[in-house]
Amino acid sequence: MRRRDALVLLGGAAAALPLAGRAEPTAIPKVGFLYPGSVAASNSRIASFLSGLRYAGFQAPEQVELVARIADGDPARLAPLATELVNQKVDVIVPIGTAAVRIVQAATTTIPVVAHDLDTDPVASGLIKSLAHPGGNITGFFFAFPEFRMKWLELLKEVIPNLTHVAALWDPASGSSQVQAVEDAASALNLKLEIVEARKRDDLDAAFVMIARLAVQALLLLSSPVLAVELKSIADLALKNKLPSITILSGFAHSGGLIAYGPNLLDTYRQLGGLVGKVLNGARTADLPAELPAKFELVANLKTAKALGMVVPTSILLRADEVIE
Repeated sequence: MRRRDALVLLGGAAAALPLAGRAEPTAIPKVGFLYPGSVAASNSRIASFLSGLRYAGFQAPEQVELVARIADGDPARLAPLATELVNQKVDVIVPIGTAAVRIVQAATTTIPVVAHDLDTDPVASGLIKSLAHPGGNITGFFFAFPEFRMKWLELLKEVIPNLTHVAALWDPASGSSQVQAVEDAASALNLKLEIVEARKRDDLDAAFVMIARLAVQALLLLSSPVLAVELKSIADLALKNKLPSITILSGFAHSGGLIAYGPNLLDTYRQLGGLVGKVLNGARTADLPAELPAKFELVANLKTAKALGMVVPTSILLRADEVIE
C-alpha cells in the first residue's frame, strides 16, 4: 500500500477495520482530510483535529473513520486526491489551505465541506456568502483578518525604528489576497515591499538568494500550509541572512524566528474538528456559521534577537504571551 493511500488515524494507526469486524459498517461516518503539506507535519494536525471531533462526540475509529489524503508538498497531487475522496463517498471533506479548498469546491457541490483556510478572506473571495450564513456546501475555519498584515509590519517597525524595506515570502498556491493585504499595509506605513515566491522547500535557498540581493531589512513569511512545515528551515535562513523575521505561527518563534503573532495552529485544528462534529450531527453547512480564531498569541525569541545583535523593545515584551530566552 502506498503511503498516501493509508487511512491516517490518531497515532498513525490504519483507519479501516475489516468489514467483518464491524457490527454496523454503514453507521460509521467517513471524514475526508485533504492536506497539502508533508506526511510528518500532518500527524500533529490530525491528532488535534481528532481531539476536536472527540469532544464533539465522535471517537475514532469506533464512531468516525478518517480518510486522510496527503499531497506531501506536491500541489499537482491535490486534484486527484480530492477526486479519490469524492469517489469514496465520504460524508464530509476537510480541505486544508486555499489551493485544497478551491480544488474541493470544484470537485463537489453536494458533499459538505468544512475548510481550514488561514490565507483567504472567504467572503471577499466569494467562497461563502457570509460568515454567519455560508449559503452553500462550504463552511469552515478561516483567518479573515487582513489588518493582521499591518500588525506584523508594525511589530517589525517597533523592533527596527528605521525600517523602510521589507520582503514577504509568499507561496502562490495560497492565493493573492494576502499579497494585496500586505501591499496595502506596506503602503500605509510607507514601506517598500518585495514579494518573493517560494512554493516548496526546494525553492527556499533560491528565494533567500533573491532576498539577499534585494538588501531588505526584515522578512515577513505569509501564511501557507506547505511552507508552514518549513518553519525551522526558514528561520535558519533568515538568521543566516541577518534578517529579523515574523509570521503568523507561534512555532516560528520556537523554531528560531524573531517574532510570531497569530492564532495557535493546533487549537485551530481542534476547533475545526468541533465544526465537523456539528455537521456529522446534522447541521447544514449552508446555515453553520464559519468560525474565526478566538485567541491570538504573541511570541518573541530573545535568543534570536541576541544572535541578530538586536534588542526587542519592552513595549513588545510586555505584550508578549511568551518570551523565549
